[in-house]
Amino acid sequence: GAAALRGRRAGRARGLATQPPSAEDDLIKRLTARIEALERSAAAKGQPAGSVAAAAKKAGAKANTTTPKGKSPRGFVDFKRRAEPYRPAMERIRDWAEINSTGHADAGEQKRQAARCMDCGTPFCQTHTGCPVNNLIPEWNELVLNDQWQEAIDRLHKTNNFPEFTGRVCPAPCEGACVAGLIDDPVTIKNMEYAIVDRAWKEGWIVPRRVPADQRTGKTVAVIGSGPAGLAAADQLNQLGHQVTVFEREDKIGGLLYYGIPNPKLDKGTVDRRVNLLREEGVSFEVNANVGNGIEPSDLESKFDAVVLAVGATKPRGLSCPGSDLKGVHFAMEFLTANQKDLKPDANGNLRNQWTDQLISAEGKNVVVIGGGDTGTDCIGTSLRHYCKSVVNLELMPDSPPVRNASANPWPLWPKIHRVDYGHEEAANVFGDDPRKYAVSTKKLLGNENGQVKSLVTCKLKFNGSAFEEIPGSEEEIPADLVLMAMGFLGPERTLIDAFELEADERGNVKAPYGKYVTSRPGVFAAGDC
Repeated sequence: GAAALRGRRAGRARGLATQPPSAEDDLIKRLTARIEALERSAAAKGQPAGSVAAAAKKAGAKANTTTPKGKSPRGFVDFKRRAEPYRPAMERIRDWAEINSTGHADAGEQKRQAARCMDCGTPFCQTHTGCPVNNLIPEWNELVLNDQWQEAIDRLHKTNNFPEFTGRVCPAPCEGACVAGLIDDPVTIKNMEYAIVDRAWKEGWIVPRRVPADQRTGKTVAVIGSGPAGLAAADQLNQLGHQVTVFEREDKIGGLLYYGIPNPKLDKGTVDRRVNLLREEGVSFEVNANVGNGIEPSDLESKFDAVVLAVGATKPRGLSCPGSDLKGVHFAMEFLTANQKDLKPDANGNLRNQWTDQLISAEGKNVVVIGGGDTGTDCIGTSLRHYCKSVVNLELMPDSPPVRNASANPWPLWPKIHRVDYGHEEAANVFGDDPRKYAVSTKKLLGNENGQVKSLVTCKLKFNGSAFEEIPGSEEEIPADLVLMAMGFLGPERTLIDAFELEADERGNVKAPYGKYVTSRPGVFAAGDC
């Protein structure tokens, strides 16, 4: 945005202080002025600058329903952004089915959304500021526009092992970096990815890619952990011809995908479908296999040519205030995992809670969720489906502005703006208000005579530029029968690091150079968040 252009101009000024202004300097100056004017306009209106969609809505204009044919250089002007909606909040909180709708009823709408892609000279959506796996987004947008859906899934699979996962749960930083989003609404990239892979499964285009016997290398690899990184590593290594075995300590393959992400965000049938495909392609899986606790690392090293650690960052951040050890205080992943294990299909195939003793139930309880990220939202949604009495979400940081602050948070970085996720919308529909309280810190938890949590004492905070300060006299007591800590993760558990005698970095992760995956122990590699 304007801040980036100002920085570039300043850099040129420092390096070329003795040279006269060039035509490029003048162009940058004029562009900066124009973008700043748009940003001021956006801030004043509380909407994206120059928004065609907003202008059409204000004028009461009807949506353009023509179906583009072939390349559409004016698509982002001619068509409004229309993201696929979630199912209605009051409908979806009554079940454990996916919150996503079945897509646009109008088959031509997907092509109109694809036509909004600008065919940028530099597509920031697929760079390091956008897609972490560098999806070839403009290419598959154009293929959808031209009804080349099978080619689109081939192009999507070039960079993404599991688009049916990312198309459902990724926060879509690609849309934050979309060039169209600089002055208008970004392209519906996440919906497009979801639509391409779902159609590919329905059409039967995704089939096992079996490696011929004469292309097998004879090398064996053990992958520890079956989350996204573990499955992706297994997929890549298997296609290279190595024989891969994945070890998972839980009773289901999928790691975070299976027990960490609730079914409404990612149906477990979707996970099982991809795992079964990998199995058909030659990948072996072992469940209830806890390496470092029952399976010795030395045994793996003697049986396999290489070992890949992909165990994720599973050590949760907890509260350090008084009362954090009371009954009814749980880490978010304990709550979410117990719920997923408690769900079983009824006679009609619909998931239902069995209300077993292992379930951490929120039914009829005042629930407080500490932490405002995706995991916190999942705790809110799950508590509502348990029919909780109330739910409050505490967030340490202050609320974000409705539009991007171009100076502090310039495009194409991830826009730090106020968002309403599925759990927030559901809570507002059930209880009449957004459940979040911002700039709040937990001072202590209070319990009853049985050691059960009954409330939290919080205080409001202000940020002085370098640290948070408590606002005197702002204490508040909030009723709480169930407290869920969703405050992020500190890194991997130490079990495997110690068992393999690996070096760790200053953050406690396995020490492995980025892009190399090599650890301090020969033949042992690390991938993902560990």
